Amino acid sequence: MPAAAWTRRAGRRTNLGLLVLLALAGVTGLLAFGVGTPLPSRVVAVAHGAAGLGLLLLVPWKSVVVRRSRARTRGRRDPAVAWALAGLTALTVATGVLHGVAGTTVGGVGVLQVHVAAGVATGLLVVLHAVGSRQRPRRTDASRRALLQTGGLAAGSLALWAGLEGVLRLIGAPGARRRATGSHERGSGDPAAMPVTQWFTDAVPDEPGRTLDLVAGGRTTALRVAALDRGDTVTAVLDCTGGWYAEQEWRGVRLDRLLAGTGLPPGGSVDVVSVTGYRRRLPLADAGSLLLATHCAGERLSAGHGAPVRLVAPGRRGYWWVKWVARVEVVDAPWWLQPPVPLQ
Repeated sequence: MPAAAWTRRAGRRTNLGLLVLLALAGVTGLLAFGVGTPLPSRVVAVAHGAAGLGLLLLVPWKSVVVRRSRARTRGRRDPAVAWALAGLTALTVATGVLHGVAGTTVGGVGVLQVHVAAGVATGLLVVLHAVGSRQRPRRTDASRRALLQTGGLAAGSLALWAGLEGVLRLIGAPGARRRATGSHERGSGDPAAMPVTQWFTDAVPDEPGRTLDLVAGGRTTALRVAALDRGDTVTAVLDCTGGWYAEQEWRGVRLDRLLAGTGLPPGGSVDVVSVTGYRRRLPLADAGSLLLATHCAGERLSAGHGAPVRLVAPGRRGYWWVKWVARVEVVDAPWWLQPPVPLQ
């Protein structure tokens, strides 16, 4: 095969490989925000990490493609988008690795937040760059050779991820002890040391209120928050999408006990609404595992952690744990008929 033809094919395969890895990293990054149970979150985290690190394997080939493209299109195409994409991709990978190793903050901003922001910007530029390149699918993209090369890239990416994990365990880095979701431990058993965070559209209210409206069976009942401490406890992990987790003992009242005797609809859901308007809808079938908590580790909740009452939803990421609960309403609508992440 002539050398020019081989390099043309190699360049196309390199670009396709980069596109596949970037798409996989983006999809798994989005899934990581929603998956909180151990095995699924581990699968998503491994796929996300391997896809990101796999980009490094294609750097030598991509550098050749870039040099050839510059020589061919010099003066005819603005390289600004390509260079911005390269810089953002490098920043995304670097901050992802840094979060995995140590989960640090810089100037009060978590490295994970920088990673997410850079990843979103990278995704937008990938679309812009792909449209500008005008490449179209070809039959050879699904050839046996292409599939074998894809398998090799996948194996190399997983090996690179496993190697990094092995190094972290060998040197005892903080990242070796992170949760399946990739979150680092912060303040377990000590609410005062647990970070105070909330969804980016929400804020700590000035007056969270002292009553909770329970709407079920066609009736609205105003409950004093002080009466919600009925001694029910659960030890659960609050796993924040900000990259940290804390295991605490939470105390209050189980949702199924609170709703007992209210005439629940079969297959219904329950809306849990904050005084700020923030809300999440959960299946009634989960009511036995949900807790309206007034205390954490034996202490009353602080304002930053959702006082006077917050939802505890074991197995779900932190944005499901509604703070400053003002209303609990049983509804007929399915729980999944809502945005996958809060938009308000």
